[in-house]
Amino acid sequence: MSEITVLTPDPQISEASKFQSNPDCDAIRKNNFAPEISFYGPGLKPHKTSEFTGSMKEFVSISVTGSACALNCEHCNTKMLDHMLDLPASGGSLFDMAKNLQAKGTRGLLISGGSNIRNQVPLLPHVDDMKRIRQELGMLIRVHPGLPDEETCIALKEVDIDGVMLDIIGDQETISEVYHLDATPEDYEAVLDRLDRHNIPAIPHIVIGHYFGKMNGEWAALEMIKKYPPKTMVLVVLLPLSGTGMEGALPPAITEIGAFFETARLELPLTPILLGCARPLGSMKHEIDQLAINAGLNGIAFPSEGIVRYATERGLEPQFINACCGVTW
Repeated sequence: MSEITVLTPDPQISEASKFQSNPDCDAIRKNNFAPEISFYGPGLKPHKTSEFTGSMKEFVSISVTGSACALNCEHCNTKMLDHMLDLPASGGSLFDMAKNLQAKGTRGLLISGGSNIRNQVPLLPHVDDMKRIRQELGMLIRVHPGLPDEETCIALKEVDIDGVMLDIIGDQETISEVYHLDATPEDYEAVLDRLDRHNIPAIPHIVIGHYFGKMNGEWAALEMIKKYPPKTMVLVVLLPLSGTGMEGALPPAITEIGAFFETARLELPLTPILLGCARPLGSMKHEIDQLAINAGLNGIAFPSEGIVRYATERGLEPQFINACCGVTW
């Protein structure tokens, strides 16, 4: 896998010490959830702290398009595909790849890939293989479908997948200028409706600072998601990558990030909310992780050094899972 160069924000941006947490968020967690917090190692990259070492083999990400993507989004420019196994390069079927991975200890898969110009990952050619993976191997499957159409949703329902992970965008500028899509926020809400009608577990993601570090449509995205309470919701923060259109962009201020965490917790009091893989590194990552715990979020992927101890000091029992956010074996 190729390495991604990450531009780490200046730690002076961090103002977590000035952020006053809303006690209602902590009350929501205490009243509605067990006193525990999950820490995830999704397997996309090596992760190790003194408190948690993630496994690269239990949960594996596969790109059905290799490194090809028609969108070349400003925040990614196909770089995230480099961290996935390349199905086309394997020369075999998705089932064959899954069977070989299972022999090496893999228990679950994220089936992903690049999108076409309509932001649809070509999953349909692999549906029969996914059915066999579920039925014959008993492996857990998550998918990144982009914006799945009706035919794709019907097929995914038949697969009996664990969840559909997709970004929900509530801002037209972000859709047009970051994703380069001829789509609207209404198209994203239509996907949530489609998944809901087919009883497919949705795991919507909101990217905080998606528009070149600015918060434009995050609240609108949250309002959409509220209409279709999901299995799990994931929040991530813009991670500026070199070689992309976001290179040099600064994520939102720590106070904005913390405020949105709390808004999400208050608006979805019964939904598990998790802090996902992507967020700035360095000291800012640690403070973002602290804000997630203070806001009553239920889990964190790739936790920073010391954050497990921070959670236990707040009375939370840590659970460690080597898989994508919200996976339970």
